[in-house]
Amino acid sequence: MIHRPGFSLVEALVAITITALAGSALLLGMTSSIDTTEEAQRQTIAQGLANQALDEVLGARYMELDCSAHDTYLQPGGSEKATGTRELFDDIDDYNDWKSSPPVDRWGIPLGDDDGEGGERHKDFRAPSDTRDRWTRTIHVYYVDESDLSTQLPSGKTSDFRAVEVRVYYKGPNSGRREMARARRIVAYVEPYETD
Repeated sequence: MIHRPGFSLVEALVAITITALAGSALLLGMTSSIDTTEEAQRQTIAQGLANQALDEVLGARYMELDCSAHDTYLQPGGSEKATGTRELFDDIDDYNDWKSSPPVDRWGIPLGDDDGEGGERHKDFRAPSDTRDRWTRTIHVYYVDESDLSTQLPSGKTSDFRAVEVRVYYKGPNSGRREMARARRIVAYVEPYETD
């Protein structure tokens, strides 16, 4: 009988077990890395959505022309609201309580489909709707206390300071809706200087 060198059955099973454990650890690390990257990407998108909305609101006038700077009605007017879009919003209070899911541009076109000018981009260059539809963006405008700008004034009370707050939410495929970004700025009313 010739004795040939080789692996015994036990040695082969041990080698396969070690290889399987190492492979599992490697896959777990890769999965964790992918999840972290996707979360960072969602955070970036959320912050961009919040900043874009905030920039739009802060580009508007403080108040409607020929109206009081201390108006307690912080909503769009009838004609501004009738379009169902933000294209006629021209002052900050028009944006109060605005909500869109998915987030849309001024003309009501979902972000990722819009061309930035009121039209839609070519179908091959649009964001996937199953991803876009997971996002919700809200805008709130409210008066804050002049001595403590972090304190929201109760309904009916006014000051020379308003807060503009944008919140962005994401609803994951296997999780509930969660807030991903919040951006807040304080704007102040300054009495116009009149010359004689």
